[in-house]
Amino acid sequence: MTNKFDLNDDSLVVIIGSGAGGGTLANELAKTGVRSVVLEAGKRFTFADIDNDEWGMFGKISWLDKRNSEGPSRLAKDFPNLPAWIVKGVGGSTMHWAGVAMRFQEHEFKMKTTNGVVPGANVLDWPITLKELEPYYVLAEKKMGVCGTESTGMPFHGKSSHYKVVEAGANKIGAHCEQATLAINTEAREGRPSCQVNGFCMQGCKIGAKWSTMYTEIPQAEATGHCEVRAESMVMKIEHDKHGKVTGVLYVDKDGNQQFQKARVVAVAANSIESPRMLLNSASDMFPDGLANSSGQVGQNYMTHTTGGVYAEFEKPVHMYKSTVVPGIVKEWEDNDPSRGHYAGYELEILHLGLPFMSAFLNPGVSGWGREVADSLRNYEKMAGFWICGEDMPVESNNITLHPTEKDQYGLPIPVVHKADHINDTRMRNHAYKTSKELFESVGAIKVSNLPAYPASHNMGTNRMSERPQDGVVNSWGQTHDIDNLFISDGSQFTTSGTENPTLTIVALAIRQAEYISESMRRKEI
Repeated sequence: MTNKFDLNDDSLVVIIGSGAGGGTLANELAKTGVRSVVLEAGKRFTFADIDNDEWGMFGKISWLDKRNSEGPSRLAKDFPNLPAWIVKGVGGSTMHWAGVAMRFQEHEFKMKTTNGVVPGANVLDWPITLKELEPYYVLAEKKMGVCGTESTGMPFHGKSSHYKVVEAGANKIGAHCEQATLAINTEAREGRPSCQVNGFCMQGCKIGAKWSTMYTEIPQAEATGHCEVRAESMVMKIEHDKHGKVTGVLYVDKDGNQQFQKARVVAVAANSIESPRMLLNSASDMFPDGLANSSGQVGQNYMTHTTGGVYAEFEKPVHMYKSTVVPGIVKEWEDNDPSRGHYAGYELEILHLGLPFMSAFLNPGVSGWGREVADSLRNYEKMAGFWICGEDMPVESNNITLHPTEKDQYGLPIPVVHKADHINDTRMRNHAYKTSKELFESVGAIKVSNLPAYPASHNMGTNRMSERPQDGVVNSWGQTHDIDNLFISDGSQFTTSGTENPTLTIVALAIRQAEYISESMRRKEI
């Protein structure tokens, strides 16, 4: 198949990645008449490819190219080659996200101002505020169809039995529980049906009730005639001219041939591991440490949220799987209150895991084996549980680097992902384990199990926003400090992780960035 746009067309925006950031950016630019080529490393899937099968879909859509996990956390031991759980395919990780769409809180944009210097952490204020982002949050909520918000007027999904068990426990210990704002339709909307509550949100939505760029932003962008998506196109390197301006992208196409697509602007939206890897792999004589890396911050400050799981067993059935994956959230501890023994906040997201995943993640871990695990799995129908989601401190030594010798199937150095807990993460997780146990025991739990962190879908930092060029990689528009026509458009631009799931903020930033790029191109500033 021939390309829609010419490889030598240097008037294009080349977007690397098609998920929440890249897919949204492509559609927003297309609506203003700006033409783009989206390069996606993975395949193009259809609804027919989506199965309600946890392990089957994991194998089909996950990014399973070799990566090394390093660090003292148990994650590196349990998952040595899978530091993160993201999707390799058109739509990116919006295929498998649970749909939780929450705005950051005001204090989360200014963690350094709020808490001062945190020893051992590289904390910084964002160069934007909640007030500046609020109009874009509204646009993002409308675009994505977020239920339970004024932006859409769509009602919540309703209280499942899983939700009611947690709500009763929260009430008993004086905590606040509320239904989750989800980008999953509760009413037919914009050509997509309402949720049928089949419970496999994280395997890809078979009917399209959950927002995913796979079947919203990407086809909408293509329909304008201003966007071309090239699937199975793995980017090798971003090239630049003698003035340090990026000129295009070298990639390997689906037939294994190297191609060079010229560009006026390049936007990198390949997730927080692949995006810095790409900048580091694009090192040159002019940029010996990698593109946009005069600060030395490319790849640093990797954040995943402070996580863990807590699952309780009861005497009577709960049937937690009979709901959306995340029906509600306990928000009692989402504020910043250092008197709890840690900075920043966490939320307890009511989460059901299917039986296959539960067997893998229950202690003693990846074996899914042993008497204790078997006894608990026998009680699967009587379980209720949380996923802990808390603010993860940015630490410079939590980072993405290039392996000195090992190469992938394209001949590129594989990424090495180093992640260790900051003492704040440990204290926060322990606080969350304790409050979760109290909550479940208040409503009669007969056993409460703590699950360790598993490979994260929330990957942030590594190309962070900063006011001053020496502190980060991009400015408040996601434009790199060093190179005017190079942008970062994914969660790697996050200055801090916040407590909330990142997708809504990624989309809001992409809408705002598209306005800026379109206007800057019109004024010939880039």
